[in-house]
Amino acid sequence: MTSINKKDFRTQQLTNLQAAMHTTQAEATVLTNLLFETDIWQTAQTIGTTISNPIELPTGGIIERALQDKKQVYLPKTMPHRQMAFLEYPGHSQLVKNSFRLLEPAYDETKMNQAVDLMIVPGVAFAQDSHYRVGFGGGYYDRFLANYRGHTVALVPQVMNFETANWPVEDFDIAIDYLITASN
Repeated sequence: MTSINKKDFRTQQLTNLQAAMHTTQAEATVLTNLLFETDIWQTAQTIGTTISNPIELPTGGIIERALQDKKQVYLPKTMPHRQMAFLEYPGHSQLVKNSFRLLEPAYDETKMNQAVDLMIVPGVAFAQDSHYRVGFGGGYYDRFLANYRGHTVALVPQVMNFETANWPVEDFDIAIDYLITASN
């Protein structure tokens, strides 16, 4: 077990991500192209992803490609009690900022899909040996993924890639099915 707690690790990692932002952006094309070559991408009819913030791997190209490939795209909408609902992507101009200042769709129950085929999961760090991740805090994805039955994948630039978890893994943490790195 590591001596650093998850909150401190996350804070440290967010600083690392900020410093590596340009490198991460440069890796994005390689990682997204690797994603597009996978069977899980090619067979998925529905994709769940986020609208990335500047320190994350950009998701705009993923959304564009999914739409070109005639896939339906769903984005997370934060809900009360740290829950998430995935709502159909309405187009960038229809997104609204939530309390975390992140873009998301406005709530519309008729546009909800909690069972997308492929979920692209964000995070700040990923362990290659166990596929556990550290998210942005709050446990939204872990709560959602606890009942999710589709495929999960993360695109992992070098700054987010760890051989093993250098943070405490907790009982409620959910491992990601597939980690895509430039080296695998």
